[in-house]
Amino acid sequence: MWWNALLLALRSIRRNVMRSFLTTLGIVIGVASVIIMVNLGSGATQQVKQQIESLGSNLLFMRVGQRFGHGQRGQAAPFEMADAEAIAMEVPGVAEVAPIAARSMTTIYGNANWNTSVTGSDNRYFAVGNWELASGRYFSDSELRGGKSVCVIGETVRQKLFGAQPPVGSAIRIKSLSCEVIGLLRSKGQSAGGTDQDDTIVMPMRAFWRRIAGNRDVSRIHISARDGVSTTAVVRDVEQLMRERRRIAPGQEDDFNVMDLREITDTLTGTTRILTALLGAVAAVSLLVGGIGIMNIMLVSVTERTREIGIRLAIGALERDVLTQFLVEAVVLSSFGGIVGIALALTASWFIAGALTIPYVVEPGMVLFALLFSMAIGVAFGYFPARKAARLDPIDALRHE
Repeated sequence: MWWNALLLALRSIRRNVMRSFLTTLGIVIGVASVIIMVNLGSGATQQVKQQIESLGSNLLFMRVGQRFGHGQRGQAAPFEMADAEAIAMEVPGVAEVAPIAARSMTTIYGNANWNTSVTGSDNRYFAVGNWELASGRYFSDSELRGGKSVCVIGETVRQKLFGAQPPVGSAIRIKSLSCEVIGLLRSKGQSAGGTDQDDTIVMPMRAFWRRIAGNRDVSRIHISARDGVSTTAVVRDVEQLMRERRRIAPGQEDDFNVMDLREITDTLTGTTRILTALLGAVAAVSLLVGGIGIMNIMLVSVTERTREIGIRLAIGALERDVLTQFLVEAVVLSSFGGIVGIALALTASWFIAGALTIPYVVEPGMVLFALLFSMAIGVAFGYFPARKAARLDPIDALRHE
């Protein structure tokens, strides 16, 4: 019975190809819209995760100043090198601690110049930030102790100053300081905040203090927690230690803040998921519109085929046979629209993801859900016309012109 109903449904659809195509168009657009929105949202979420993870593993940022809305960062005293060493020594669960001082400065090589961020630190900076070398080497112990004028540059700085020329071994000028390039960092691209991570120059902290800053201030400290250790506990211990070292009285606001990168990751990915769900819900409205179109065309089909229905009923067909025939026809229409919509969505998602430079992510669960939902639309919106056809009086149907 089901096979015969399917053959009859295909025959009916073939007789009205254009009308059937226009009927399924709403389902095609609805399914495609939902899948595209979800796939692009998943790609954006994955990109945010990748960008944040590129900053470092279990990373904490400690900056001078109160949290946003609680005061000005410049009102607080800068950190000291001893603060970083105390955190490394006294806080359990800490893997690496990197003291950092930075300024935005103009760098020059030959006829090219570029304004970039110059950072003073040591080799722990590369370990905490998951930096890898594309060429060259990191700082030696003697260069760190003696504050030698050497530096490691990012990919953006290489492009702006050196072009296609290899930078390692060349000398660039930072302010009045001549600095030898000993290493080139592997590119990381943009961060989740949209800043270019490769637009940087790193030099030994002592050289930065003596030749650029003119003081021994530390503007921020990056902390990497050990794998398996709760970053929440590390944040609590760091805050307690720094309150003691900076002599902050009980009940008084901190003049520094510690940001957990994992919390930032959860916040950003949670936001993208909510936006994806909202966009998917909006797109799903077109599925309902497509379902209404199927109901409309099935009602028209029942009216057009009234005599055919009457003949079938008169020669012995049961009501359930007629009901099945029209219900299968509605499901075939909606399923065909779902399949075409899925193919269109996967193709469009690939092109759009490439244009937006985000990962191409396919959510198999959403693809299956969209197909099953489109079939359910056919059942839901095809049942009323099918029931109307099944309940026709054979005599009245045979008299219909």
